[in-house]
Amino acid sequence: MKPYLRDHTPVLLSEIPDAPSYEAGFLVSKNAGWRSTRPVIDTEKCTGCLMCYLHCPEGVIYKAGGKVAVDYDFCKGCGICVRICRAGAIETEAER
Repeated sequence: MKPYLRDHTPVLLSEIPDAPSYEAGFLVSKNAGWRSTRPVIDTEKCTGCLMCYLHCPEGVIYKAGGKVAVDYDFCKGCGICVRICRAGAIETEAER
């Protein structure tokens, strides 16, 4: 019999991560130059929900003045932040 989600024990809030795996600035080597697109944050649209911060696998998004910013030295350009942003405040642009 196929298990159903409702058959499982609910997840406790204490078990849900409240931050990315690493703090911003943890990485020791800069982007190797292979990134072809980079995220750009529209601070006017940003609600400060920090969902992009929570989902960033590299931990390069940080809070600055109630909004978020990106450390481009370490950003890999994966685009997860773009897909997770409910406010539509993050878009990608071609790497300069």
